[in-house]
Amino acid sequence: MNAMKPAVIKKRNLAKHMVHLFLLPALIFYVGFMIYPIVQALLNSLFSWKGLVRDKFIGLQNFIRLFTESPFNEMFTRALSHNVIYFAGMIIFEMVVAFLLAMLINSKMKGKEFFKTVFFIPKLLSVIVVGFLFSLILNPTYGALNTFLSFIGLGELAKPWLGDPHTALYSIILVNSWYGFGFAVLIFLVGLQAISAEVYEAARIDGASGTKMVTKITIPLAMPSIMIMTILTFISSFETFELIFAMQGSSGGPYYSTDVLGLYFYRLAFGSVSGGDSIGIGSALAVVLLVLISAATAISMYFFKRKEVEH
Repeated sequence: MNAMKPAVIKKRNLAKHMVHLFLLPALIFYVGFMIYPIVQALLNSLFSWKGLVRDKFIGLQNFIRLFTESPFNEMFTRALSHNVIYFAGMIIFEMVVAFLLAMLINSKMKGKEFFKTVFFIPKLLSVIVVGFLFSLILNPTYGALNTFLSFIGLGELAKPWLGDPHTALYSIILVNSWYGFGFAVLIFLVGLQAISAEVYEAARIDGASGTKMVTKITIPLAMPSIMIMTILTFISSFETFELIFAMQGSSGGPYYSTDVLGLYFYRLAFGSVSGGDSIGIGSALAVVLLVLISAATAISMYFFKRKEVEH
């Protein structure tokens, strides 16, 4: 019996370690599609390029050109400012509206399951399909929006929504908010439903009003879901590309009024801006974008963790 014990133990240990093999496909996928491209982008940004051939090691020269050389610095600053506006607009038009709708659905209203389904339906559509659809709706000549405004006697409000530099970016922000706020509603609902009814009952006994219950109970206790949605919204706002590309093309027209970092990277990487060094400059922008998103996400998580309320 004693002679067999080491063999049994060895077999059990082997079976225990075999479990880790099930993680191997995910690890290979993560390394191949996440780690490897990031490392390659970092390496590519440190070299000059002749077409598709890596040339000389130039250190941080591509980054210096990106921030100091014209037209790279002007385009970067303009695109970054549009991403910031995009994020602020998504906070106002998506997250705030979604949170109010989530509170309404979480109340004792009838048909809440129906509204959850209706709100989430746009998220099932392709971003390209949504972009093409709203390009037709916002068309200044035959678009449904301007036609409707004229029909109800508000024709003076009709305008080329995507052709006016003052309205193009905000129009796209509203479209993206419509597309994504159903997902935000579901995230907020999860946070609101996790709040115990006893907490609200105790607040009512203490004489708390409706406004105080929202500001002192609902929002603080829903902070984890608010944190998640804020981070996801920030990341999606700074990675946005498909919707603007589908509605305005790669130049972010009109007159670069809807240009964002994703579109700028597309033009850099495919050589319409930087010439022969397209891969090097484009990789430098990709690294900057990665650092920017990672740093902002880490800071946001630290800030919200301090605000999080245990209940």
